[in-house]
Amino acid sequence: MNDVLPAEIGAWQHLERVLGGLLHDYGYEELRVPVVEHTELFKRSIGEYTDIVEKEMYTFEDSGGDSLTLRPEATAGIARAAISNGLLRGARLKLWTAGPMFRHERPQAGRFRQFHQFSVEAIGFPGPDVDAELIALGARLWQRLGVTRVRLVLNSLGTSAARAQYRGALQTYFQAHEAALDADSRRRLQGNPLRILDSKNPALRALIEGAPVLTDYLDEESRQHFAALRTMLDGLGVTYTINPRLVRGLDYYSRTVFEWISDALGAQDAVCSGGRYDGLISQLGGEATPAVGFALGIERVVELIRQAGTAGQSRPPAVYVIANGALAEPRALQLAEQLREALPGQGVQMNLGGGSFKTQFRRADRSGACLALILGDAELDRGMVALKPLRREAGQSECPLPDLPARVQKMLQEESWTST
Repeated sequence: MNDVLPAEIGAWQHLERVLGGLLHDYGYEELRVPVVEHTELFKRSIGEYTDIVEKEMYTFEDSGGDSLTLRPEATAGIARAAISNGLLRGARLKLWTAGPMFRHERPQAGRFRQFHQFSVEAIGFPGPDVDAELIALGARLWQRLGVTRVRLVLNSLGTSAARAQYRGALQTYFQAHEAALDADSRRRLQGNPLRILDSKNPALRALIEGAPVLTDYLDEESRQHFAALRTMLDGLGVTYTINPRLVRGLDYYSRTVFEWISDALGAQDAVCSGGRYDGLISQLGGEATPAVGFALGIERVVELIRQAGTAGQSRPPAVYVIANGALAEPRALQLAEQLREALPGQGVQMNLGGGSFKTQFRRADRSGACLALILGDAELDRGMVALKPLRREAGQSECPLPDLPARVQKMLQEESWTST
């Protein structure tokens, strides 16, 4: 788990602004769900034979004897919220949430045990058009962020019936090679052999490559859904690769699954992953409702932004207020508040903790402010305040106190300083 320091937060805020704006443009609304849920929610949704449930969840028993878990992902919580709050009846929901998730896994580039995600979900839409729109949203996000080292991979998992047939074929195949499996894979062989395809053990790579391919077992409706999706993506100009081994690490997926992956982040290459989960809501006790969504790893995308050199910076204040003198210092606090009222969004930073004029000018320069506002007891006696541009060579000027907000605004315009 790590801290995000002020020097790093600009890229986070940049991503949040860009993606938040895109989600608004595409008609998604924010929903906030708890960080802690009943453990059974994740066992029923993610799957008991997944790495997440078996090895990675932070689970504890509360004082009432209930088993609770820090959320390892948000989709199950959103589905639970839609059911428990009566949002499903004939609804077509476009929702997003963001915040910390928790998995006890090996930390690596852009991956921590407390990590942060955007989770974007479209509930109540059965067709491939919403799959295509979600993927197009992702493509537009990379474009706006200036991130180029990503590519899209797709697959279809078909219906639960098709996967049951495929599961049988996988069991037969892996049983014939059971001696070559590691302990984890042998344990999953009877419970859910699809999870063997997720194994990170390099010794199993050749064996997994030789396994039956899921696309050979797709039902006709899923084939048509996947073909329509590909046609739509082709029409949108979204480039992709089909990966028949892509199964995703959560059991609730069906039909479309996809990942945006990058070669810039080490072994864990997925930065945004998702797909359909048409059976999840009914599995959790709600009405049968189709749904699709994706989760985007904020730390990993921030690292891509940093590597691309498009990271946003925290915006410096427009004005830094310098004051010296028993009368000037309390009056300067009042002036700073007046400017914040008159110029919302511009940023007014007040020197605090005293210091000589020389020390305060050093602080003003380090702050990155455009203008310094200077007030001493002598200026206050004359009802004046001094202003000096800090980002160019220019002399100091004076302004009557009542005219200060208008004068500051005019000078900021002349300096081409905006609040955007």
